[in-house]
Amino acid sequence: MTTLTLIGKPDCHLCDVASEVIDAVVAELPDAAAEQIEIVEASIKDDPALYELWWEKIPVVLIDGELHAHWRVSPDRLRAALEESVRSVALSDQKELS
Repeated sequence: MTTLTLIGKPDCHLCDVASEVIDAVVAELPDAAAEQIEIVEASIKDDPALYELWWEKIPVVLIDGELHAHWRVSPDRLRAALEESVRSVALSDQKELS
């Protein structure tokens, strides 16, 4: 499973745009890939640690805990990163089964 985390806050226009980009990109992926992506949203208003780390960079997108983007999310770059992550997870799973 690939975890995509969107860190933002309520009433943040760029956060809303980032969420729309994420939803559109995941919807365009083949079903088998999209089913392997878990989308988690977190707010800096609810978590002081997230606030300290990211308050000046929201929205922030993490893929499997690693920074992918902040402020603006490129659909093409996000699509490529998600496809690579899903492919890597699938290969790892196949090796474990062997």
